[in-house]
Amino acid sequence: MLSRMVKIILIIFVLGLVFSGSILAENQGAERIFRVLRGWPVHIDPAVGSDINSNMVYVNLYDGLVFPSLDGIPQPHVAKSWNVSDDGLTWTFYLQKGIKFHDGRELTAEDVKFSMDRMIAIGEGMAYLFYGRIDETEVIDKYTVAFRLDYPFAPFAGALFRFFIVNKDLVLENVESGKYGEFGDYGQEFLNLNGAGSGPYQMKEYNYATHITLKQNTDYWLPLDPNCPDEWTYKGGLESFTAKTLLQTRGIEAVGEELPPESLAVIDKIEGVSIGIVDNWGEMIYGMLHNKKAPTDCIHIRKALAWATDYDTITKVIFPGFVQARGPIASGIPGHDPTVFQYYYDLDKAREEVKKSKYYGELDKYPISLHWTAEVADYEKLGLLLQADMKKIGITIKLVKTPWVSIVEQCGSLETSPNYTIISSVPCYSEAGSVLEARYTSGTVRSWEQNEWLQDPELDKRIIDSTKIQDRDERFKAYGELQHYLVDLCPSIFIMNRVLHHPFQEYYMDYPLSDGRAGFPVSGYSECGRFIRIYPEKRLELLK
Repeated sequence: MLSRMVKIILIIFVLGLVFSGSILAENQGAERIFRVLRGWPVHIDPAVGSDINSNMVYVNLYDGLVFPSLDGIPQPHVAKSWNVSDDGLTWTFYLQKGIKFHDGRELTAEDVKFSMDRMIAIGEGMAYLFYGRIDETEVIDKYTVAFRLDYPFAPFAGALFRFFIVNKDLVLENVESGKYGEFGDYGQEFLNLNGAGSGPYQMKEYNYATHITLKQNTDYWLPLDPNCPDEWTYKGGLESFTAKTLLQTRGIEAVGEELPPESLAVIDKIEGVSIGIVDNWGEMIYGMLHNKKAPTDCIHIRKALAWATDYDTITKVIFPGFVQARGPIASGIPGHDPTVFQYYYDLDKAREEVKKSKYYGELDKYPISLHWTAEVADYEKLGLLLQADMKKIGITIKLVKTPWVSIVEQCGSLETSPNYTIISSVPCYSEAGSVLEARYTSGTVRSWEQNEWLQDPELDKRIIDSTKIQDRDERFKAYGELQHYLVDLCPSIFIMNRVLHHPFQEYYMDYPLSDGRAGFPVSGYSECGRFIRIYPEKRLELLK
């Protein structure tokens, strides 16, 4: 059952849609506005959220030590440079001077230490990248900070793409009572509703059920193009008709997630609107299988599901242009091994696996609950296809339409996690090790990223050990061996590599997400407002 809070959020979200017209009308007067329609909800506390949508907000409200290049390589940002000790255990970062938070206070090494300590203490979101790895964060001087690791972690600089710096003083001024000793609640109640960053945009308005609006930080420490948006609004809601209507009336500038092919075909005919296609995103669609719940706890049932999945129909009919995945790592991610075995549609092989299963002969007692994200309409078509094919091999699939917020909540418990969940995932940093750790280590159970519940200490060790290898070629070789192991274990159905189709107002905006600029392939960074250009005079032409 949904928690009381989730029910309240869903009710408020529906009510918010009623008043969405007034929000859009209010924004019509801004000189340069960017409004994107995406799935909801988002977290705005950078120690809590881990999904793509939340990361979009973080890169606008906050700054990190590093920023990704177009090929995902860490580049200087708040840190102007860094070095690593010979043993790989100490990473020292040298900060830019004069960077100001939105309240005018200067960002220093104390804020970096506080932000990392806070993230690790709270232990949510992307904290798994750092806890158990960082032994201590030390302030060397006002503009120098060192991270002392328990063991080498070669991709550490890339992992910092998911670390954002909060204003220590502002947070401490707003702590409530809580479980973190002298730090109370570590400012969580405050940061759930407010920003405390130094990013190119700062908070204007936040309704946790419907939308968030940011305004440009005119004192940002990096130059901002005069055509950057004055305001940046992220609005929840992905219903196809709503997206089409708002694009046609110029009520939004972009749709940030996948719409059905038939909706995209209609939208593509709207004057001034184009469909941006990106195929180097590194995103993959998985069928997450619960490895500790009957009957998907049986490897033969999992392999039967893999053999009975009609990949050709999925990638040619339901998701035209997508490509069947080969193993657990998307083909665009450095470290992907193209030699791993690839399942194909074969019902005879599926039936052979069913006969090997300990549940053979009584599968009618173990229906498989398949939850699909309500905000992605085509997932229902995928579910119906899977349901029909599994019936042919004696497996019953029960489809459950589930809002994203509920999927996140369900995955938080071994008991409430369903047998089968369809999700998409992207790397935290641009290496295969990022996906291996996020999707299959014990550190991410109870998050939406791992419904498999493997909790395998030996696999954990192998994955962590692979990230310790300093030589890139040797590290990628270790990643490859893990991919072969996971394909044989079949903890998930490796469905397809995702190709992004993003409608946007091409006539009056320059949108980096449409052609792979600004931080690809690291999710969220391409939505940073300082890379977007808006030309309001052209928009007015379309409104006449």
